[in-house]
Amino acid sequence: MDRATRNRGWERNERRPRVFQFSESNPLSPYLFLIPHAALFLLFTVYPIGFGVYVSLHRWDVLASTQPFVGLEFYRRLLDPNTVQFQFFWKTLLNTLLFVAVSVPLLVGGALSLALLVNRPISGRGFFRAVFFAPNIFAVSVVGLVWRWVLDNQAGLVNIVLDEYLGVRPINFITEQPWAWLSIILATLWWTVGFNMVIYLAALQGIPKTYYEAAELDGASTWAKFSHITWPLLSPTTVFVVITTVIASFQLFGQSLIITGGGPSRSTQSVIMYITEEGFSNFQFSSAAAMAMVLGLIMMLFTVVQFRALARDIGMGAKGDAR
Repeated sequence: MDRATRNRGWERNERRPRVFQFSESNPLSPYLFLIPHAALFLLFTVYPIGFGVYVSLHRWDVLASTQPFVGLEFYRRLLDPNTVQFQFFWKTLLNTLLFVAVSVPLLVGGALSLALLVNRPISGRGFFRAVFFAPNIFAVSVVGLVWRWVLDNQAGLVNIVLDEYLGVRPINFITEQPWAWLSIILATLWWTVGFNMVIYLAALQGIPKTYYEAAELDGASTWAKFSHITWPLLSPTTVFVVITTVIASFQLFGQSLIITGGGPSRSTQSVIMYITEEGFSNFQFSSAAAMAMVLGLIMMLFTVVQFRALARDIGMGAKGDAR
């Protein structure tokens, strides 16, 4: 082979894209960028879900050499009123739904109100933004212990103030209803409302000021500017905030565990707490896996319904604006 032939071969090899080369000429480049995320998604999401389904279909015993297949037996128990699983799973699920129904409107409405407040040109607004967001950096264990100390029945800061300075009989915030739920919701609101506030604040700063200037020239009131400009343009953000807040609220665990311990009489025990108890205290891994699968399906159903309802509102708003 002469030198000219070898040079042409090297030039063809240099122009030919390598399989793992990140370049515009390589058609596999987009997939190469996706591989790290896909690998983590398969390892930490798809595999645990698949393994959970497998465990829920078997009588799982970590000490046994074989795990017999039982089909839908543990799912059937969740629908049988004569089983313990039926009684406590649906009771704790209703507790969780109550928490979602009360906390989500507060977390969304409170976050929007705070964002509107600190988006105004007031003095020290950077300080207030930091103060409202700061609790979000704490772990749930810290939040639970702080509020447990503040609201303790005997030695809590609130009860000391009520008793010593106001002459009011101490309130059993931890062991009586509705104070127990109020304690959990108040702690959750203080802890997480700042995160939603930051999301709303970013969305508010993305609205062009020319819209408000035009509305002011037309004599629009503050409420008219909010209802016809701010709220419609915040709709996509609201969809995101509502869905993520509902999903996070369904995962209530640490606040109930640390502040009330699930009491009184399991009235503040969340469904995640009961699934954990079933799996790691009662060692009923298959039953806990079946409950987790059912809870996951319920959360997916809620998410789909919310997304369709809120997305429809956004579409109607867009049509209204077009008219």
